[in-house]
Amino acid sequence: MRFPLALKVSGWLLLNLALLLLLAAGFLVSQGGFTWNALVEGPPGRRVQDLAEATLGDLRAVRPERRGDLLDRFAESHGVQAAIIGGNGQVLTGSLADLPAALVEMGRPQNPPPARAERPGPEDGPPENPPPPPRQPRRQRLLIRSGDPAVFWLAVRVGGPDRPPALLALRIPSFGVLLKLLDLAPWLWAGAAAIGVSLLFWLPFVRGLTRDLGRLSRVTESIADGRFDTRVPETRRDELGSLSGSVNRMAGRLDRLVTGQKRFLGDIAHELGSPIGRMQVSVSILEQRAGPELQGAITDVREEIDQMSVLVGELLAFTKAGLRPRDAALSTIPLAPLVAQVLAREAADDAVNVIIPDALTVRADADLLARALGNLVRNALRHAGRAAGITLRAAIEGDAVLIIVEDEGPGVPDEALARLGEPLFRPEAARTRETGGAGLGLAIVKSCMEACGGTASFANRTPHGLRVTLRLPAATC
Repeated sequence: MRFPLALKVSGWLLLNLALLLLLAAGFLVSQGGFTWNALVEGPPGRRVQDLAEATLGDLRAVRPERRGDLLDRFAESHGVQAAIIGGNGQVLTGSLADLPAALVEMGRPQNPPPARAERPGPEDGPPENPPPPPRQPRRQRLLIRSGDPAVFWLAVRVGGPDRPPALLALRIPSFGVLLKLLDLAPWLWAGAAAIGVSLLFWLPFVRGLTRDLGRLSRVTESIADGRFDTRVPETRRDELGSLSGSVNRMAGRLDRLVTGQKRFLGDIAHELGSPIGRMQVSVSILEQRAGPELQGAITDVREEIDQMSVLVGELLAFTKAGLRPRDAALSTIPLAPLVAQVLAREAADDAVNVIIPDALTVRADADLLARALGNLVRNALRHAGRAAGITLRAAIEGDAVLIIVEDEGPGVPDEALARLGEPLFRPEAARTRETGGAGLGLAIVKSCMEACGGTASFANRTPHGLRVTLRLPAATC
């Protein structure tokens, strides 16, 4: 399974952020472990402490019978339930019940320190009771999570030299209410904004990288299909820009190499045409003057020369089709009349079932398209036979026109499908003179389609037969 590069880079970014969070959590654990009570330390705890001091001050400033209403308004404004716990651990104001034991214990007064005993002298023996350990400082704030369903409980100790100590106990129903009470929501939003800014910072880089890699991939696929005039914009000033330049230089050299080979084949085929023509004339003269005992040998020679003539003609057609992509005269062509001309030329009107809408048009070179269709019809007649259900149909698919030629013949081996269209390639089952041809027919079809800006693809039919699909641009009005 392939994963897009953008997904991989984005995943690494998220893993990086997660690692930072894990490091932060590890630091907290190393400092004593993370507990809910850690949320009320530092600035959030001081804010809650000031809020509790102000609330207790407001309650002491009103008459006792009004303190319950004032505390209820305070609790409603913050979305919590509240109560005041006195120094003896009893609820003074509010209606909270089932307080956690930790909160009740926090509200109870500490035992007074024992009286300081005089230090024994050297003559005295060891003290009967050793001095108690020093008292731990009292907790000022406590945040726990308990209950079923679980809720948050927050207790804040308030008191001073001139006031008796008391606790403000709060029952907080959800984590969101707790964040609002501690004023931590802005910090969370700031963290989310930092992550968002990081993603936005990385997004243009990732998008630019994947866009250029995708462009390189499309260009190399086009070059692999034989379109050597395709180029990659060399706009980047990094390794991808250098790679783009290398791909362009490779495409240029391949273009010159393949074009040179095709020109070489064309020149050879053209030069062979004259001596083959003279040989055919000479054989005709020899056939007229030779006696009956030599007619069989002369017939064999004529067949060989005719085979050479067909091969040279196909070589010329292949090289002309391959050298014409830049010079092809593309125009709007009505498809049905062109197909009718091709079938009449191949004498295949009664052997091919044609299904083409009358108004269907394509944008192509008429001569190249006719040559490609003629080769396909001839190939189907040769390998499948006139009674093999040959069909030629066409339809519009998006902004393209599909021309499909299919038969019910034997097809080709599956391993040979990928090589159909290569010059001089013939499947093992089609290597005889009677059925194999020169191996240039489908190569000419492919070259003609590429010259017209289209493609040719080959596939076997089920249960048997061959299907050739030509894709050409639809003509625009």
